[in-house]
Amino acid sequence: MVRSAAVLLREQGTGGTSIDRVLAHSGAPRGSVYHHFPGGRTQLIDEAVRYAGDYIAARIDTAVATDDPVEAVDAVFALWRRWLLESDFRSGCPIVAVAVQPHDDAPQLIDSAAEAFARWREALAGLLGRHAVPKARAARLAALVVAALEGAVVMCRAERGLEPLDAVAEETRYLLAQALGEVPGARSGQDGQHPTQERSS
Repeated sequence: MVRSAAVLLREQGTGGTSIDRVLAHSGAPRGSVYHHFPGGRTQLIDEAVRYAGDYIAARIDTAVATDDPVEAVDAVFALWRRWLLESDFRSGCPIVAVAVQPHDDAPQLIDSAAEAFARWREALAGLLGRHAVPKARAARLAALVVAALEGAVVMCRAERGLEPLDAVAEETRYLLAQALGEVPGARSGQDGQHPTQERSS
């Protein structure tokens, strides 16, 4: 039911994630709602947000084991690329779906969304920090990556195409490589030219 709620949040938003739809999607009996989620729909959505946050964080943590920040970010972008294609561009981010809606009667939902974003940023910033990126810049880069990814997903859904995500992925990869000193001349500022830009003759 939690997984089904996360899927529905991605595709229908909070307004479309009702108990009835979760039951239909998951095939769970109605009695299980009251047994597992005594807090009702709010508790179910809250746990779906936490589940989605943990899922992405786990992808980052897997890449952390290889100690490669670029690989970590590439893995997350690739995951979203697959989700968008498989859903025919209906899938957005369940965390965003909750974060952009007012929840005056359930402030814990906003808190859970904030915690998910914070966990992603902290994981990325920590990985960059282990590669000698200064702490303040690592935090800024992590925030930029998360914000750019989420914005690109929204654009892809609107345009029904992958160009925004692919463009953001490429530029993010280059920016991280610069920060890690992997681009020739990046640290010394020899020419600062993007590797995909053609040199003028």
